[in-house]
Amino acid sequence: MLVGGNVLSQNKAKNTSLNGYLQSLEMVWMPPSTEKWFTMNTISNRLDFKWYPSEHFQTYVAMRNIASYGQIPFEFYPHMADLSVKDNGKLNLTKSIVSDSSYYLYTNLDRFYVQYTSGKFEAIIGRQRINWGVNLVWTPNDIFNSANYFDFDYAERAGSDAVLLQYYTGMTSSIQFAAKVDKDDKSTYAAMYKFNRWNYDFQILVGKMSDDLVIGAGWAGQIEGAGFLGEGTYFRDKENFNDTTGVFVGSVSLNYTFKNSLMLQAAILYNSAGTTGNAGQQGMFALDLEISAKNFSRAKFSTFLQASFPITPLINASFSGMLNPNDKSGYFGPSIDISLTDNIGILLMSQLFVGKDQTEFGDYGSMFFTRLKWSF
Repeated sequence: MLVGGNVLSQNKAKNTSLNGYLQSLEMVWMPPSTEKWFTMNTISNRLDFKWYPSEHFQTYVAMRNIASYGQIPFEFYPHMADLSVKDNGKLNLTKSIVSDSSYYLYTNLDRFYVQYTSGKFEAIIGRQRINWGVNLVWTPNDIFNSANYFDFDYAERAGSDAVLLQYYTGMTSSIQFAAKVDKDDKSTYAAMYKFNRWNYDFQILVGKMSDDLVIGAGWAGQIEGAGFLGEGTYFRDKENFNDTTGVFVGSVSLNYTFKNSLMLQAAILYNSAGTTGNAGQQGMFALDLEISAKNFSRAKFSTFLQASFPITPLINASFSGMLNPNDKSGYFGPSIDISLTDNIGILLMSQLFVGKDQTEFGDYGSMFFTRLKWSF
């Protein structure tokens, strides 16, 4: 029905499109310091619908339908079911359909906006993703929609109920203004100026994120063929402006691709409010805590390395790792992505967390994933 609807819509009306995917993700979790293991299966369906009613307008609606079941929902009932329907937007567009002690099913609208474009001006109103970050892993400039790196299965990322206005002042420069309101009626708004100098793309932002006044900057360029990116944001409590020193969060990364297509990437994160002691966050579900540009990690310093290589045109291998150099805990993430056909793929991935109790990564254990995905 979905594929038929897609073909029919594209044949009969060139101003609409419908695509998406259907996938099954099997997870095995081994908690730390135990030989027990638990399983969970998640079946996800995504639908992306776009309508172009005129030359200047576009409407975009995207929906996720997700069903999870197994031992893990049973062991953590009702916490997982409740967490799944948490919607941080001003509008509650996430609804539980059914749930019980070992399964839950919910639906979520993570894109629901109207876009207007005319010449150099663009306006987007509704639930959208505003991505102001320049790095892959840690993005301190991304004050609207910071993403959790470990949530690898949600590539589209969550959206915000927001307004985005953009005016292109030149071929490589623009001015943006964005504002959002969350479920607690707290507002985030900021202006950003983007420009190019010395073959580098720069950006400067100023505004407010929730309870903090913010100012930040970022860049993207190259050094001897290697990508060189960085961004930083300073946060200052607006209610206690004179009584605090503020918090600075910054991240710098390098990436390089060799002639044989081997890609290496390294990054470092600094958080002036972070701890140099144990940075533990109370077990597995700390991975699901809300991430913001101010709290990617409780550690003062974090490091990241990643290598990826296409073994064949249809098989890509990757290995990533994080290290907290102070509490000596770490994460390792090997994966193999295999294309079975043009629109069917299988992913084999592990998330291995190591460290002592109460360290940043020491309380999570090990997770193993197998994902079969069909895109249409």
